[in-house]
Amino acid sequence: MLGFLKEPVVVTAEINVNLVALTLMGLISRLWGLCYPRAVVFDEVYYGQFVSLYMKRIFFVDDSGPPFGHMLLALGGYLGGFDGNFLWNRIGAEYSMNVPVWSLRLLPALAGALCVPLAYQILVELHFSHCAALGAALLILLENSLITQSRFMLLESILIFFILLAVLSYLKFYNLKKHSAFSGSWWFWLLLTGVACSCAVGVKYMGLFTYMLLLAAAGLHFWHMIGDQNLSNVSLLCHFLARGLALIIIPMGLYLSFFYVHLALLYRSGPHDQIMTSAFQASLEGGLARITQGQPLEVAYGSQITLRNVLGKPMQCWLHSHTNTYPIRYENGRGSSHQQQVTCYPFKDVNNWWIVKDPGMQQLVVSNPPRPVRHGHIVQLVHGITTRYLNTHDVAAPLSPHSQEVSCYIDYNISMPAQNLWRVEIVNRESDTDVWKTILSEVRFVHVNTSAVLKASGLSGASLPEWGYRQLEVVGEKLSKGYHQSMVWNVEEHRYGKSQEQKEREVELHSPTQMDISKNLSFMAKFTELQWKILTLKNEDTEHKYSSSALDWITMDTNIAYWLHPTSGAQIHLLGNVATWASANAAALAYLCLSLWYLLRRRRRIYDIPEDAWQLWMSAGGICGGGWAVNYLPFFLMEKTLFLYHYLPAVTFQILLIPVVLQHLSDHLCRSVLLKSMFSALTVAWFSWVYFVYCTFSPVTYGQPALSLTELKALRWKDSWNILIRKQ
Repeated sequence: MLGFLKEPVVVTAEINVNLVALTLMGLISRLWGLCYPRAVVFDEVYYGQFVSLYMKRIFFVDDSGPPFGHMLLALGGYLGGFDGNFLWNRIGAEYSMNVPVWSLRLLPALAGALCVPLAYQILVELHFSHCAALGAALLILLENSLITQSRFMLLESILIFFILLAVLSYLKFYNLKKHSAFSGSWWFWLLLTGVACSCAVGVKYMGLFTYMLLLAAAGLHFWHMIGDQNLSNVSLLCHFLARGLALIIIPMGLYLSFFYVHLALLYRSGPHDQIMTSAFQASLEGGLARITQGQPLEVAYGSQITLRNVLGKPMQCWLHSHTNTYPIRYENGRGSSHQQQVTCYPFKDVNNWWIVKDPGMQQLVVSNPPRPVRHGHIVQLVHGITTRYLNTHDVAAPLSPHSQEVSCYIDYNISMPAQNLWRVEIVNRESDTDVWKTILSEVRFVHVNTSAVLKASGLSGASLPEWGYRQLEVVGEKLSKGYHQSMVWNVEEHRYGKSQEQKEREVELHSPTQMDISKNLSFMAKFTELQWKILTLKNEDTEHKYSSSALDWITMDTNIAYWLHPTSGAQIHLLGNVATWASANAAALAYLCLSLWYLLRRRRRIYDIPEDAWQLWMSAGGICGGGWAVNYLPFFLMEKTLFLYHYLPAVTFQILLIPVVLQHLSDHLCRSVLLKSMFSALTVAWFSWVYFVYCTFSPVTYGQPALSLTELKALRWKDSWNILIRKQ
């Protein structure tokens, strides 16, 4: 029974020495001197702020993309024991001793290093020779721009890693499908494709480009499977469901999980809260939650409320009034009603309080039991401090003459009666009998007499002149002009009014209330709001010294100075390997010309290369050339400030195309032994040129050694490059 113990247990393993060597070289090139410089480098000033907020659990919104990449950077800080205490306010600022620089830069560096063996494996899975795969990996290894970008607390190297991992996983899955369908390895690579795609999108939305490319490839391959008569309908259905699960459902679920973890970590109120809705703010610890905790949930007749405009950008504001009136005549000669001003005020103030009144009753307190206000009910809104009624009439607004002026009514005993009835419409109601709820309900106020809707028009235009204290205009907008978030309001602060006398009520308005009613927001509601803010919130784009156009990237007519030593000439630049970039452009052009030539010849039934070589040529072009196109061409449609690092995912795919074209030329165009020998010699000479350029620009890739004035001037190979030369 124990006879198997008589023989030794032997484990054998196959080790790809090429892969191991490439991985080690990648690690050395990216990790060497990782702590240098011990100062803030370019966009570390931007991402470092988010890392600090993660360490302190303070909520933030970054309009540049989803949170997964930020969380990975924060993970580095967490593993290094970072407490978040550093002022990220200046590029070049020296890091204090509490900042674990090596740990913060580690994950981007590891991701960049692993891109080298990934490039090798992608070429192997595309069925190119190991020599071509080795060439692709070495080109990625010696690409100065990729080295620079991966050695700092930046996201591009992480993005490229997940993109390449997704491509490799799909190729491995595709190469297994004929012989090992639904096996363990088949499922592993298919699922890993979806996971890697989701991670790429979770780092930056640029990952969507490669995700769409792989979905298109999967769709094309499945279309070909449909024509395979050897597959039954049940088998095809299983293949379809497996791809849908792995490439759509699981990535969506994983993408949601990134936000779930993000929101679970950032539970404290912070400076970014103000762009979120009141309900979202109230779900965070501190901030608005301290004010709104325990407020009555249902708005009733007699409720004292503040009304916040839902739009919340470019700033949050509350419905407001004060004793000042509109001027009798405006600067342009138009007349006004001379009624009490109503504005939208971007600060909390006692004049933001309003009382919800039943038009059929005089009391301004909540009855016992309270009578809740429902969708469709008619109310009057009474300004808490001045006790005047919110009113609008057929008088042009001060800044928006095509809209109605909104005021608090003053009876001047003239032929302008009060028109102060408003219908409450709950926009996000579930039924027509919904109760108006604090924070949760988004409502419109429709004027009964004119059907105008209360709107904070100042959020999209200029503020009022000096007579309006530069506050934001509020108007009555006709419903026929369509729906906009500036027409929607929600109750932020709320109490049940108890005092009928004005003096007592004023004291009440100044006093906070506490009642135990919870208003927790579901994860999906928070996710939907945060996702919408990320997609729609755009910082004002300004021209940057190192911004560039997409056309500049092809010929590398631009660079970015990342860091300059305060005393010596040492500096770091984002600059690509000129030899590699020029060769990548030449390879892309050669691929396009050869493909067009082959297509024309094939149309005439002239086949210059075997069918299997043609399929190999097209599949490699679809992945490498397609990857370059989908990651580059969309930038021509984007209205945003662009930088050279946006081109790095695209140029990575373009670099992979170089060995594809070289092997094709060697295999199919160099027919004789002499031509093959000459071509090999030229390839070695060309690669020596690539290595020479890498070595030449290494001082500005790694920031050391410091170069002299003459050496710096010698690196300025193009007049458009901004090499920093310190004045003597």
